[in-house]
Amino acid sequence: MKKSRVVIINCRRILPDPVRPDPEIILAMLKKGLSLLAGVSSAGEALSHWFRHGEAIGIKINTIAGKALSTAPEVSRTLGLWLGSTVTSVEKIIIWDRSDEELRQAGYRISTSGGSLKIFGTDNRRAGYQNQPVSLRHIGSLFSRIQAELIEASISLAILKDHGLAGITAGLKNYFGAIHNPNKYHDSGCDPYVAELFETEAIRNKHRLTILDAIRVQYHRGPSYHPRWLAVCQKLIFSSDPVAADTVGWQLIEELRARKGLPSLKEENREPLYLRTAEKLGLGKSSMQDIEVIEEEI
Repeated sequence: MKKSRVVIINCRRILPDPVRPDPEIILAMLKKGLSLLAGVSSAGEALSHWFRHGEAIGIKINTIAGKALSTAPEVSRTLGLWLGSTVTSVEKIIIWDRSDEELRQAGYRISTSGGSLKIFGTDNRRAGYQNQPVSLRHIGSLFSRIQAELIEASISLAILKDHGLAGITAGLKNYFGAIHNPNKYHDSGCDPYVAELFETEAIRNKHRLTILDAIRVQYHRGPSYHPRWLAVCQKLIFSSDPVAADTVGWQLIEELRARKGLPSLKEENREPLYLRTAEKLGLGKSSMQDIEVIEEEI
């Protein structure tokens, strides 16, 4: 059985400001990571593995925790501008989350004008939620029009965090921000809801890549910001297998917890069991023995 590939890129240089990392360094990490993931030498060629020329591409980020603990603009904008100059036009890239206000609080400037990178929330007048709910298994939700209608391909670009109920919040759970009622799906450690949401057509058929922003990682008391349990890791994690990406992110959180003498998520009864459910649904690999991890530095 073929293993799922996950690539971890470490920045060996100390970032002067990990909250706002240098875009040139981020671009080098993105190019290296996606080249290794695709198994090619050219970063531009790597993008053609996942995206068609001229596609409208959505970059779903996570800004719920404010400026201190959100996907950094220097990461998402750098990715968006690179995609816009390589596989599509910049005006066909949408960086998005739930609301304009959360984006602003995380350091983003709302942009909807033609000829430029788009950055806006579902509550923006250009978007909104669909009128009819999507129903699948235990899911019944109105989807953001950004995810359902305005884009053709999707990247989940989430900051990696511990989560008090789900164990971790990463690429899969990032799509909770694509529906109107995520509060409905937090029982039982968000299992099976995280997996079943990803299984819906609007997400599964459009998702191409998971990129985890692990420049800084909240390894305890997440998903809100607690500087005592925040580690500067200077990593980006890449995979086309959304379950494998989150599984590797989970292992990183466990390593950080162990270093600080904290119990494992399983010991705290917070193991992210939704990852196993996702594998059962055929969404990816949740066992490290089925994952090929390539780790390099720049």
